[in-house]
Amino acid sequence: MTAADAAPRRRTYDALLQDIEADLRSGKIKLGDRLPGERTLAENYGISRASVREAIRILDAMGVLRSSVGSGPTSGAIVISNPSAGLSSALRLHVASNRLPVEDIVQTRVLLETWSAQAAATRPRDEGDAGLEQAAQLLAAMDDPELDRPTFHELDARFHVALSSLAGNTVVATMMESLSGAIVDYVKGAMDAMEAWPEVLAVLRAQHHGIYDAVRDQDGERAARLLREHIEWFYERAQEVSPRQPSPVPRG
Repeated sequence: MTAADAAPRRRTYDALLQDIEADLRSGKIKLGDRLPGERTLAENYGISRASVREAIRILDAMGVLRSSVGSGPTSGAIVISNPSAGLSSALRLHVASNRLPVEDIVQTRVLLETWSAQAAATRPRDEGDAGLEQAAQLLAAMDDPELDRPTFHELDARFHVALSSLAGNTVVATMMESLSGAIVDYVKGAMDAMEAWPEVLAVLRAQHHGIYDAVRDQDGERAARLLREHIEWFYERAQEVSPRQPSPVPRG
């Protein structure tokens, strides 16, 4: 076998993906810009329209573009850059395949959220007021006695992301949103299976308020400790009602 035979075959749409990446980096393409049509892209890169469509689908799945068919101002491929969407989808698939254990996702959340709490405590208050207000609104919404489980789950996930965003690190906030999305089915399934849900709900609400109060008071150490206890407490309850996740299959 020659070196050329051993090298991975270059996909026909790679040139288009790499060029779009370069144009985004240089600023030639910006958020909100619309890419040229399929025919123009195919002619410019010397590839088939089918290859152009494949590249657009990949960028859409990655959260770089929003692709819509038809005509009008919202049609075509528009640059949006929503990194959490692409990361969340990829992580969720790998969790489903048991390549990424839920326990490891939970440990990573603990790491990121406790760091965020410590970092948020050192930021000037006026820089985090909007995020803190958003967290307070989500907290109030979760206190609604008529709230159903799916809605509570959605608000809960948004609450954690809002708190993490107070650290001012967009990468961490994006990763938090992605990690939350990666185990959304696992968490929802666990909540649905909890027969003692009213008791669990009362504990979760009390924990949320304690965490919020610590963050508001800029007590990063207390907030980090309460976040760890909160996440690990719920994961222990979830394990009691969820089927055990198979061990990852080793690669050959």
